[in-house]
Amino acid sequence: MGTIQLNIYGLTSLPRPHKLTTYNTRKFQRPFRVSKSLSFARGRIRAVGTIPDSESKASTTAKEEDEEEEEAPSIDFAFVSSVLLPDWNPDVQLRKACGGQKLRDIMLDANVELYGPYARPLLNCAGGGTCGTCIVEVIEGKELLSPRTDKEKEKLKKHPKNWRLACQTTVGKPDSRGLVVIQQLPEWKAHEWVYEKDPPSEEEPAS
Repeated sequence: MGTIQLNIYGLTSLPRPHKLTTYNTRKFQRPFRVSKSLSFARGRIRAVGTIPDSESKASTTAKEEDEEEEEAPSIDFAFVSSVLLPDWNPDVQLRKACGGQKLRDIMLDANVELYGPYARPLLNCAGGGTCGTCIVEVIEGKELLSPRTDKEKEKLKKHPKNWRLACQTTVGKPDSRGLVVIQQLPEWKAHEWVYEKDPPSEEEPAS
């Protein structure tokens, strides 16, 4: 059993990091982290001229518009692969997308595996909700998802309630924000893990 911390600081606007605990027959040699940091080198700055007030105001307005665009509402996604990487760490892909879209479209547009062995043409219904091959497991963020449709109730009646058909699931609204954690191909996953919201403690030495 190993502890894996998914640190999304710098990549998303999440209020705190999230931790995944995995269970496997082999121990992880080191914690898995996704992080991003910035560093600045010191240097001398020399004034070479002045900027007219009109240009300064225009520049400030442009920066404010850029900031507004950057702060547009979006939903953060963490997609956990059904298989482990060669170093025995889970393959976790982080994505952002605007709400109001089908989960299937979000995953395909972001090049996130959805169908697995059913990805070839004619092996899936291309989003019609009749084949039941786009199953995902919702680990976090179910409050952002639309209710199960009649097609889902029929296709998933023997599966856990947090399993959904991606083609039938709408994620939020255009102004929604939040986090959605998805287990890809839950029927084919080769490892078990537990999602925990608690902030990570001091880094433990590798075993």
